[in-house]
Amino acid sequence: MSVYVMHFNEVDRTNLPEVGGKGANLGEMVKAGFPVPPGFCITTSAYCDFIAASNEINKFFDLLDQLKLGQPGEISKLGKLIRDHLLTIPISQTIKFSILDAWKIVGEEKAYAVRSSATAEDLPTASFAGQQETYLNVKGMDQLLQAVRKCWSSLFTDRAIIYRIKNGFDHRSVYLSIVVQQMIFPEVSGLMFTVDPVTGHRNTISIDASFGLGEALVSGIVSADSYQVRENQIVKKQIAEKKKAVYPVTEGGTVTRELAPELQKKQVLSDDKILELAQLGQRIEKHYCSEQDIEWCLAGNRFYILQSRPITTLYPIPKGYNDKLHVFLSIAHLQMMTDAMKPMGISVFWEIFPFEKDSVPFPDSVIVEAGGRLFL
Repeated sequence: MSVYVMHFNEVDRTNLPEVGGKGANLGEMVKAGFPVPPGFCITTSAYCDFIAASNEINKFFDLLDQLKLGQPGEISKLGKLIRDHLLTIPISQTIKFSILDAWKIVGEEKAYAVRSSATAEDLPTASFAGQQETYLNVKGMDQLLQAVRKCWSSLFTDRAIIYRIKNGFDHRSVYLSIVVQQMIFPEVSGLMFTVDPVTGHRNTISIDASFGLGEALVSGIVSADSYQVRENQIVKKQIAEKKKAVYPVTEGGTVTRELAPELQKKQVLSDDKILELAQLGQRIEKHYCSEQDIEWCLAGNRFYILQSRPITTLYPIPKGYNDKLHVFLSIAHLQMMTDAMKPMGISVFWEIFPFEKDSVPFPDSVIVEAGGRLFL
């Protein structure tokens, strides 16, 4: 029998096919002991069985296969047809009861964030972040089930369809899980990159922070304070004028409000909290052995991690043997070969130059590799 629900403590990075990138990362962090709000994942099996109830879904997939990037009008029209259709399909009793049983275990009186988690999302090589929908401050059984249905249908937003076409993903092979996570009502929230996303400096942690829910920052509604930390010291602080913030409302959902004048130019995070958050980011990066893009919030003087995903936009560079800055000269770019090299070409260079790849310490190496490219 299909498993329709998995709690965070039952999930890790090996469960990506069942719970998608977002769900797998959250379960991985829970098992590693990071401060993640409790919740559960509605598995891809639930999505597959849900759309299987449609008599028209195969016809829609055939039409999607015919779409090209240069057809925005057709993409928008077909996407809306599919979304509207999926909102009419009933959720089976088995799936519904599985969701509600898990919801009651975590706490039916709580408010939840309901987030889409695609199987091609938050991967080391591709990020579908923002392609599907998220619903915040969801309360009660009816709101929960409605948010779940809307998340499933959001796999066919214009952005999601275009992203799959552009990156060569088969529309039939991308499945959707849903993360149902207890809402935290923070005083402060934001984003943290464990490298500087602008310069690519690997030893600089970059933090953006604003008042209220992080949705305001992610969606671009507000400006945010920007802090940079290097070697456990704050090296840059940019205090923004923050006129608005997003807050939850009692009946469910969120509202954008004007900030009080005394908060608009106030530093959002204290220096101690900036350094504490940076250290937490370093621990997460160390756990994953890769640079991370992290969503966080602060409530009751405690940090919570809402999501962590690999940064996919960094240019690959060779690993240094210490934390100091190094200068690398790209052999390929000197030859005007900007594409990655094939393994045979790389092996030829290793044979020509006096370098034993696996045995020579880094300071004595002539050539090093990163991202299919060779560097001096």
